[in-house]
Amino acid sequence: MSLLGPSPLPDAFFLPTGNGQCFCLFHPPQGDELRGCVLYLHPFAEELNCTRRVVAQQARALAQAGYGVLQMDLSGCGDSEGRFSDATWEAWLQDAHHAHRWLREHAGGPLWLWGMRAGALLATALANELNEACHFLLWQPAINGQQQLQQFLRLHTAGQWLGTGKGNGPTPAHLLDNGQPVDVAGFTLSPALARGLAAAGLQPPRRTPGQLVWLELAAQAESVLSPASEKQLAVWRTAGWAVSAQALTGPLFWQTVATEDAPTLVQATLSALTRPATQAAPP
Repeated sequence: MSLLGPSPLPDAFFLPTGNGQCFCLFHPPQGDELRGCVLYLHPFAEELNCTRRVVAQQARALAQAGYGVLQMDLSGCGDSEGRFSDATWEAWLQDAHHAHRWLREHAGGPLWLWGMRAGALLATALANELNEACHFLLWQPAINGQQQLQQFLRLHTAGQWLGTGKGNGPTPAHLLDNGQPVDVAGFTLSPALARGLAAAGLQPPRRTPGQLVWLELAAQAESVLSPASEKQLAVWRTAGWAVSAQALTGPLFWQTVATEDAPTLVQATLSALTRPATQAAPP
């Protein structure tokens, strides 16, 4: 059963950035209660395509609840200009700044940065450079960029074994260290992007603490947060953030072609962001 009723189509447009035109979707807030604005930062490489369906469902649900939601394809990704092989972490951070400025010109209220997987790393990097405080909504966040990079490079090794029955030749990490790009699952990863991603970390921003909503999915029932997540959440709590963290049961939709639904995740997100105003005051 769908969580969504009828809703207007989002506004689609191309946002000029220093890296070309980035494709965006804006879901205007609906209803009489305007709760704030949300900037979504998507995951890495093919995970962007795998997650589009569930992210669109969530964006519509948040708009119906009174949030203005902006989705952007970073430069070299999705329907934006540029090539993935030319992308850098610094360029993506610049894209995110442009998206934030546009969102603030078109939607008010408390700011939420919504990041999924590697997008969570970009969200915290952006927050450190903004002139305003914010809240975070993190879906299955990557704990650090090095871990995300290693997971991505494993796809290269798997492809070699499936294609040739052996994994001979230089490793992807060796090629990148020597300044050579690597083709992984249809994406050409440059040494510059690999370095930027590997250096990224999921640390609390150096500013006034706000709310952190942290949601994970696991295929098995009675899911629990991973030890790595619990360790990271302790750091945020110590830094003064109001943490709400849940492990939910649902499909690992970022690993498959975009045909999965994750209603439990969508509903948990909606519940977390629509608590009474006394519980969700801006930082």
